[in-house]
Amino acid sequence: MKIFWWYQREMVCVMGILLWWFYCCILVCCTGWFAKPAEKKTPVSPHQHMKAAFMAEMKAENIKQFLYNFTQVPHLAGTKENLHLAQQIQAEWKEFGLDSVELIHYDVLLSYPDDSKPNYISIIDEHGNEIFNTSLSEPPPPGYEAVRDVVPPYSAFSAQGMPEGELVYVNYGRTEDFFKLEREMGINCTGKIVIARYGKIFRGNKVKNAELAGAKGVILYSDPADYCAPGTDPYPNGWNLPGGGAQRGNILNLNGAGDPLTPGYPAKEYTYRLDKASGVGLPKIPVHPIGYDDAESLLRNMGGYAPPHSSWKGNLNVSYNVGPGFTKDYSTRKVKMHIHSNNEVRRIYNVIGIIRGAVEPDRYVILGGHRDSWVFGGIDPQSGAAVVHEIVRSFGKLKRKGWRPRRTVIFASWDAEEFGLFGSTEWAEENAKVLQARGVLLVVFCRNSDGILCICCLVTFKILSFGFEGKSLYESWYKKNPSREYKEVPRINKLGSGNDFEVFFQRLGIASGRARYSKNWNVEKYSSYPVYHSVYETYEIVERFYDPTFKNHLTVAQVRGGLVFELANSAVLPFDCRDYASAVSNYAHIIYNLSRNHEEELATYNVSFDALFSAVKNFTEVAASFHERLQQIDSNNPLAVRSLNDQLMFLERAFIDPFGLPGRPFYRHIIFAPSSHNKYAGESFPGIYDAMFDIESKVDQHEAWEEVKKQISIAAFTVQAAAETLKEVG
Repeated sequence: MKIFWWYQREMVCVMGILLWWFYCCILVCCTGWFAKPAEKKTPVSPHQHMKAAFMAEMKAENIKQFLYNFTQVPHLAGTKENLHLAQQIQAEWKEFGLDSVELIHYDVLLSYPDDSKPNYISIIDEHGNEIFNTSLSEPPPPGYEAVRDVVPPYSAFSAQGMPEGELVYVNYGRTEDFFKLEREMGINCTGKIVIARYGKIFRGNKVKNAELAGAKGVILYSDPADYCAPGTDPYPNGWNLPGGGAQRGNILNLNGAGDPLTPGYPAKEYTYRLDKASGVGLPKIPVHPIGYDDAESLLRNMGGYAPPHSSWKGNLNVSYNVGPGFTKDYSTRKVKMHIHSNNEVRRIYNVIGIIRGAVEPDRYVILGGHRDSWVFGGIDPQSGAAVVHEIVRSFGKLKRKGWRPRRTVIFASWDAEEFGLFGSTEWAEENAKVLQARGVLLVVFCRNSDGILCICCLVTFKILSFGFEGKSLYESWYKKNPSREYKEVPRINKLGSGNDFEVFFQRLGIASGRARYSKNWNVEKYSSYPVYHSVYETYEIVERFYDPTFKNHLTVAQVRGGLVFELANSAVLPFDCRDYASAVSNYAHIIYNLSRNHEEELATYNVSFDALFSAVKNFTEVAASFHERLQQIDSNNPLAVRSLNDQLMFLERAFIDPFGLPGRPFYRHIIFAPSSHNKYAGESFPGIYDAMFDIESKVDQHEAWEEVKKQISIAAFTVQAAAETLKEVG
């Protein structure tokens, strides 16, 4: 849900497959690609021949046509237009030649504006008269004036209400921003309406922080500093966000629960439902997004304190005073919210297509992306949906020629991702026992051409980088974005959330990941891509500005398709658990170094990390021993291959704690979880990290440090248990 990738040709890898597989690819590529004498030619195997045919089958022109078809009308989840698109995709996947294609439905809680009572923000005088109102909709882009069913900007699942009060500017609405206001500046947000700019963290975390601070309403806006690139015009003359554009989005804090009314279970007809008022993760205060032109009108006469730091200033022509309230001349004015959105249960539809495996049909590789969009979805999600469509077509072409993958490949078009990852989560909940018992190999996701797993070097080395003549995709990736932690490899990030891999990785322990083209993070400082979740996210903005030749789309398709092909067909899984051990060791040292800010308390409360480091040491030794056995495997012995593959595959699941993290029971991975302060970002050893966060402010220090000790114990046990799964059987 927070992606930008098109105009900068740089590959970023976000890891859930964990570093072990990625660095295995590095090792294979560096020793096998560079060290191999150029004059030696390895005979082309049937596998390589079929893969070459598969890669050659994918065409940029097809992706372009698919994207055009998918973006002509809005496809909001729960609407007939989105059902029609699901039926279209189902019919075309059948035509492409998949073994089976089904529509799978769920009945989930969704949120929509009230057509008869529009949402807006006003400034009122001392008599309650409205002297300024924000826009009710965005000006339509050229050519789309007659399109119906464009939902106006709103925050899905906002509480209803018409609160009024003084306004406080809270920067990005981060935890540290509220700490700055409350602890250092003495500004109490209780009973106030706060205005925050988009960026840095997930919007739902902004709302949660505001609730905890006592605010009774939240206004969100996209500041030009974060959503306008320098030297670029607003759409339609450029790809920047116009002043009337606003970012839609959900503001739930589900923590992996899925449908708010059926947490933990699939939202089917037979499922028990909570009442709407008791739904999981629903905000308790009204929230509304506005354009930066309207935001400037609200912020122009702010009084109170000056911004505490230059980083609190955006690019609007205002002082960015934080308030509370307006200047002396306008002190009687208040801000009033008018929010009338409704939550209602509606039916959503996933499209699930299957090509059965020839050798291991009970081992699955899943490629998926979501289909629902806030409006036209030119980038999010339809660019990713178009890429998936072309990959499915190319796989189908091979199948019609008699080819089958070694393992089963499942293709998914998820619904209601934008509302809270509902389509993927409900499907995973319904199929959790099968997915865990039969052992899913890997999950690969894409949306707005971002969501696939970690990029295997074997693939990126062999794909030329568009825009970097003579360079491989791997080389341009490394050049644009080198790792901050490891030498001579590209940058990778830990998986957080905000995409459909969440339930598979964080709850079920199925190795997952995504990859995307991104901006150059060293140069470009703004957030995401400017028109994100607005009405201006059209087909034309992609064709005119982001990828006119659609060669970037094709590159993404080749990376994703190539990965799925390799993972569905490799006899031995290309995982190196030694690198997993190295990563876990690195994360253990990071969390330990964080604790050293409290040396006195560690001694006072007898807190030790020795057990964790001992477990990490054991895991490292067992991983090395396993790798040696893997090198000696008899590849002609199918039982031996299957046994070792299963150990590799289930290693990820060994890091799952069935009790989940404290206060977040559906986040069960002990090594990785979305940050409690920013759902988009990943945190390592999250149980320990959360227990130590802001620990000095806890009233009962003994209890607080006892929780740290408990989380260290859980982490140590889990790492040791994971090591046991890699030991030789018998």
